Amino acid sequence: MTTMRAAGIDFGTTNSVAALADRAGDPRLVTLDGPDGEVFRSALCFWHDEDVRGGIAVEAGPAAIREYLEYPGDSRFLQSFKSVAASASFDTAPVFEKRYRFEELGRLFLQRFAAQAGGALDRLDRVVVGRPVRYAGSRPDEGLARQRYDGMFDGFAGEVHYVYEPLAAAFGHAARLTEPATLLVADFGGGTSDFSIVSVAEPGAARRCIPLGHAGIGIAGDRLDQRIVDRLVLPLLGKGGSYRSFDKILEIPGGYFADFADWSKLALMRNRRTLAELDRLRRSAVDPDAIGRMIALIEGELGFPLYDAVGRLKRTLSTADHATFRFAGADIVIERDVARAEFEGWIADDIARIAATVDQALANAGVTERQIDRVFLTGGTSLVPAVRQVFEARFGAGRIMSGGELTSIAYGLALIAQADDVSPWTA
Repeated sequence: MTTMRAAGIDFGTTNSVAALADRAGDPRLVTLDGPDGEVFRSALCFWHDEDVRGGIAVEAGPAAIREYLEYPGDSRFLQSFKSVAASASFDTAPVFEKRYRFEELGRLFLQRFAAQAGGALDRLDRVVVGRPVRYAGSRPDEGLARQRYDGMFDGFAGEVHYVYEPLAAAFGHAARLTEPATLLVADFGGGTSDFSIVSVAEPGAARRCIPLGHAGIGIAGDRLDQRIVDRLVLPLLGKGGSYRSFDKILEIPGGYFADFADWSKLALMRNRRTLAELDRLRRSAVDPDAIGRMIALIEGELGFPLYDAVGRLKRTLSTADHATFRFAGADIVIERDVARAEFEGWIADDIARIAATVDQALANAGVTERQIDRVFLTGGTSLVPAVRQVFEARFGAGRIMSGGELTSIAYGLALIAQADDVSPWTA
């Protein structure tokens, strides 16, 4: 085992978690400053501060949320920015008078992340970082994402290695198995759903986990959130409406609404060019008040409370047949009862595409459903009943295990970081 200072970092779309590799025993999760202990929200908040070099201050995680809640109108709150890592269309994020590349956002986030760890992540010799099997986005550029990750983690540790996130979860779960097994791990994050199939050897084997195949898709928790926003919020903001162009009545372009429903893009809409375009659209819209409401939500920096309302609805529908969606802001009040069956209708196509990706993982691994001994579900979206039903229907409830939905990947990454040679598992 390694004697170096090593850690595993699960840099997630919604939350991030770190674990220290301890050569004397099991890895230990890093406790971070904030109300959620080991779980750190993957968010940044910027605000003007003349006492800070450059005039713009920044915080991450729970501190970012606190800053935003105290001064929402004077803040820029960015969340889910991991989703644009592989997007060639993303260049920089406009924040006040500055623009930040992905690597710069990532380094700012890591600096604050480490600062809240009480020195636990300082002077690391090795860090093993989780990465999706398939990055988020319609046409993800894997090479670009790797370049941006390298820039983000440059200088964070002496060595930086990348491992598929579900493979890391498999590593962690294998430590709980007492006999050989063929294991399917399904990791549902905010931006991607990823699957790894692993052959787990008996305890004490020289190489306990052997990867057999992987597959992934850019559909996960944030996409399910988009379906809720699309049905409950966007109709009040002009979606499906029309505008006048000379003597014609045309449908309002869908791009504005797609960006509004995407947490990684919503905050970026608060820039001079986009707001000017929306104002021109408002003046020509058949229903100008609807576009005015969209502008008010963007200018009021209300992405976080909208995200919070959507998350509450989704979490409640994971345990109840009905829930009430409530959101208020910028003179908009929405209160709507939603049945779980209705929500499942909204996300049915997404669930079908996730199920097809499981087929792809099995095919890539060269195994059948019957050859899978255990299924380990992890990630917050694994708690959505429609997602879980995909696996119960195929593999039977008795083969399904779960737990540590937000921490299992970091734990597995740290286990891999303990190895003298991590190359057999790197991606």
